[in-house]
Amino acid sequence: MDSPTLSSTTTTSSAPLVSADTPPSAVHPSLLSISDKPRRTSRSIKRRKFDDEVVESSLPTKLVPVSESKNKRLKKHPHNKLSTIPQAKWGPKDDLKLILAVQLCCDLSMVHKCVKFSHSPSYQDVEERWYQLLYIPEISNPATEAINSLSTEEKAAIQRKSLWSTKEEAILQQVEASSQPKIDNFNSLLYQHPLVFHPSRTAKDLMIHWDRLRQYSLLADQTVQPLNMGDSVLNFSDVEEQLTDEDLLSEQTNPVLQNELRKIDRRHKHEIKKLEEDIRQWHTMVGGPENGPFSFDLDNETYAALRGRLVRYLMRSKEITLGRATPSHQVDVDFSLEGPAWKISKKQGIIKYHGGEFFLWNFGKRPIYIGGRPVIQGCHSKLYHNCVLEICSLKFIFLINNNMVANTKANEKA
Repeated sequence: MDSPTLSSTTTTSSAPLVSADTPPSAVHPSLLSISDKPRRTSRSIKRRKFDDEVVESSLPTKLVPVSESKNKRLKKHPHNKLSTIPQAKWGPKDDLKLILAVQLCCDLSMVHKCVKFSHSPSYQDVEERWYQLLYIPEISNPATEAINSLSTEEKAAIQRKSLWSTKEEAILQQVEASSQPKIDNFNSLLYQHPLVFHPSRTAKDLMIHWDRLRQYSLLADQTVQPLNMGDSVLNFSDVEEQLTDEDLLSEQTNPVLQNELRKIDRRHKHEIKKLEEDIRQWHTMVGGPENGPFSFDLDNETYAALRGRLVRYLMRSKEITLGRATPSHQVDVDFSLEGPAWKISKKQGIIKYHGGEFFLWNFGKRPIYIGGRPVIQGCHSKLYHNCVLEICSLKFIFLINNNMVANTKANEKA
């Protein structure tokens, strides 16, 4: 009677094999073994794990302390503090500049203000980089190797431009301004204080820095006297400094903009004053005080004239030379009196009168433009009345004295 019952229970897939009310003694031993053991397989085919198996297999087999696992996560985490440091900005030259400057002046704020790096770091960046070089071996060791890989010339150039310490400047300030020291005096300072001055300092470096201190009145025997404006007579510059636009403008203005405008206005007035002082000398050099540099009247001894923006050059012979005058080379027409002429050759060209006509030969490397047409080196061109000559941004008008030309032709025919 037991076998039909068993067969009926096994054929029904939806009915449970063992019910809750069945006593353990009435259950077949094979059914007990099936119900107690979990379902497993020895097949080699991989299958997806159930939820309970996934949770069971994901549990760690070995318990790890919390502090130890936390440290490992910090070391392997890609967003920790060490990996977020902007190391690409700081090259080996910048690191060497930072180390030398801190060793000499011992002030990070001074280093941030005075040292010129390859980029423009903030004070926090400088402080953070110095902290990394001191306390973080993962950064300081590669930085040290990169500094050691620099060539000797690069290291020497950086060391020569390093900051000056207060002890070094204190020794230089003891040299009096009235003594007019020479290079030997600064050599003796290097021998007397070998531990104070940086090993890269030379006597020439000491002399240049001492001269800079003297210009700013920072030597021990120099004192800055305050200006006494009580009894002195005010000159043009003093009155100009006292004038401000605040008295003229009632509305609120930008003080920075007003300061810049005041400086520009002062510079322009200074240039005008200088031009007014030099105008007499220019009259004497080019045209005489009676005619003035912008007069169109030419005397009977002048063939032609080159009139520029500031000066006028007179042609009183049948051939004149054009160029830039130097102590060892003189020319008839010196273009440096008109403006910047450092690109013009010493002998740029000549202007020659022949048969009632004027011709220009160009001997310099720079072309000369006549009426907008270039005359290159080794070529010549004819000049006309009121034609415009241009060379290196300097423009002139060529004026011909027709009366002088007519008299010259008559004398040649006679």
